[in-house]
Amino acid sequence: MNLERIEHRACFGGWQDVYRHDSAVLGCAMNVAVYLPPQAEKERLPVLYWLSGLTCTEQNFIAKAGAQRYAAEHGVIVVAPDTSPRGEGVADDPAYDLGQGAGFYLNATEQPWTTHYRMHDYVAQELPALVEASFPTNGVRGISGHSMGGHGALTIALRNPGRYRSVSAFAPIVAPAQVPWGEKAFAAYLGPDRSRWAQYDAVELLKTASERLPLLVDQGEADEFLATQLRPELLREACAAVNHPLTLRLHPGYDHSYYFIASFIGEHIAWHARAMKG
Repeated sequence: MNLERIEHRACFGGWQDVYRHDSAVLGCAMNVAVYLPPQAEKERLPVLYWLSGLTCTEQNFIAKAGAQRYAAEHGVIVVAPDTSPRGEGVADDPAYDLGQGAGFYLNATEQPWTTHYRMHDYVAQELPALVEASFPTNGVRGISGHSMGGHGALTIALRNPGRYRSVSAFAPIVAPAQVPWGEKAFAAYLGPDRSRWAQYDAVELLKTASERLPLLVDQGEADEFLATQLRPELLREACAAVNHPLTLRLHPGYDHSYYFIASFIGEHIAWHARAMKG
């Protein structure tokens, strides 16, 4: 697998790069942002994977979240892939919440999506293999994300016990099978049989989770999608039912934007650093 560096910027003593590579899993070229902190020049480091939300690319997080400062402080490599396959010949939809920019971090089984939309396998398998073969990592991984990406982080961690040392999320879609965003995407990507949706629904996955990886979730109480799309109370109830460790923090005044993420990303990176280096 080849990596072509297309951006290279000095940042907090390290380098914020963006690479393009051909993905065999997705069948298209993909962009992925990689922040290498200064410690990467001398030692192998853990990797935090960041999954962004609807309409985002790899650019939103690296430009708006301010994560590089904290990654440099704690010695963590941060990898932020694009949110879906893209390009000519890749299925799309005019709506913002389906198709390119809205991959939902699952493996689609329905046409026309199944050919390219295999974001679960890309994030959980192909991308880490590429990163660990190309950069000074020590094989330890954490995963985090926002909104649709928060859904991705939670479900990928729950579906792949032992692959991640830590997991967190900002304003995640915790029960996509019960909210409009998820119902629309799952019906398109996975078909009408709702029993197949459970494999990509964090609330459902918690019922049979074999690993008790602690969850850190931050949610703004002024989030415009709180009551209709996010519903963190469902995650709290699901964790309580099986005694799964959860830290759910509700923040008055904060909305769904990157202003919210930037306010607490330092605490999340510290959380992951403790777990990945402990």
